[in-house]
Amino acid sequence: MARFFEQLTPELTAFIGRQRLFFVATAPREGRVNVSPKGMDSLRVLDAKTVAYLDLTGSGAETAAHVQENGRLTLMCCSFEAEPLILRLYGRGELLRPDLPSWAALKARFPDHPGARQIVVLHVEAVQTSCGFGVPLYDHAGERGELAAWAQRKGEAGLREYRRQKNALSIDGLPTGLGAEEPDAV
Repeated sequence: MARFFEQLTPELTAFIGRQRLFFVATAPREGRVNVSPKGMDSLRVLDAKTVAYLDLTGSGAETAAHVQENGRLTLMCCSFEAEPLILRLYGRGELLRPDLPSWAALKARFPDHPGARQIVVLHVEAVQTSCGFGVPLYDHAGERGELAAWAQRKGEAGLREYRRQKNALSIDGLPTGLGAEEPDAV
């Protein structure tokens, strides 16, 4: 049975800290709904009403476009281990980029992943839990190294150019705020 909370409890905060995989969902006013899997130790609870994740350069930038357009954002964690649980965090997103004064302090809370392009902050409006009885059991075999290796090969200049070419617009043609005005030295 689903339960709603106004904020994260200490138990739910601990649950989030144990997750190796989480999902981000956004949608524009018109266009495609996006759901993205995330990992690589990139999710942090900032307080009982705020979480953030380090967003890395990749093939798309749907979350950036959707959050910039309307702010709606949902994060979901689900247990693939012994204790079943699904946790959804609903709220409003905020995008922090390397050119903002608040970037450095928040970025220090994450591993130093190559290709970091923004931090997505979720201001939590509602927390929902549900049983997770239908989620299968899986064992974590490890993190993939391909994204980090790709970003290191590209280097900072190559990543900026990639974001200019591939991340400036969403698949529905919405501006993401990435790439076009990105400074040459981050």
